[in-house]
Amino acid sequence: MARCGSLVKAAEELGVSVSAVSQQITRTERQLGRAIFRRGGTGLVLTSFGAEFTRRLSAGFQELSRAVALADETSSKMLVVSVAPAFASRFLVPRLNRFNLRFPELKLRIDASTGLVDLDHSDVDLAIRMGDGKWPGVRAELLLAQEVFPVCAPALAAKLRTPADIAQLPVISDESTMISWERWFEAAGLAPYPVLPAGPSFTDPILGIDAAIAGQGVALAWQLLSADALADGRLVAPFGITVASGLGYYLVTSAAERPPRKVRDFSGWLAEEVAATMARFGTGPQPGKAAS
Repeated sequence: MARCGSLVKAAEELGVSVSAVSQQITRTERQLGRAIFRRGGTGLVLTSFGAEFTRRLSAGFQELSRAVALADETSSKMLVVSVAPAFASRFLVPRLNRFNLRFPELKLRIDASTGLVDLDHSDVDLAIRMGDGKWPGVRAELLLAQEVFPVCAPALAAKLRTPADIAQLPVISDESTMISWERWFEAAGLAPYPVLPAGPSFTDPILGIDAAIAGQGVALAWQLLSADALADGRLVAPFGITVASGLGYYLVTSAAERPPRKVRDFSGWLAEEVAATMARFGTGPQPGKAAS
């Protein structure tokens, strides 16, 4: 009202009736115990108190608008990615320098969690999840279908001449795994598969990979979790035989809206990193060969 100069203009701007504006002014003056406007024959005129009150109130609203704009700007530059700790540790984090160099304006926050997040009611912009991609209420884009295969340290690989020789070594167990040795031995032409000696057992796949690197036995591995250790020779994938797991890593976003530019930038960059990593190994793991 103070800015518009008349009840009619104020009502038009607010989309309410002139009576509603008048009643609100009366209620406000009653709450303040002071008159904001002076009623006269020419309409409403600001009192000296009303002029100072509206000046300060306008300044407050301007600061509030600036704060909201600042929050929007910060939100547009912050990218929150929910990802399982294993994938974050073994694949994502070692490659983030390249992401930061390409998108220096974005600030990345990694939410390391194995639980599914509500993308419509949280600050998470994007999730990377392992599964079959059939999660309700989200958009799931396949990043890489996962294959599994045995891995071990080079010294142990030298003792393996045929797939059956794996039964002569400690076998590392991942208690949370969704795959079994039986499927790999079938792919290798051994059915039924041999009885495997028990080696170290872990509830975290990363610990199983670390145990394999340390030469404590043979483990079943996924491509992306073992990729860097295969590339630098800490691990070997004997026989070059892989088997499809029926699962994959997916980029998961809200189905309710189109992903913003920052999510599309990150998704595109990550897909490039996965493609570059897999190109080093062809379509499967590094085909390390046991000594003959």
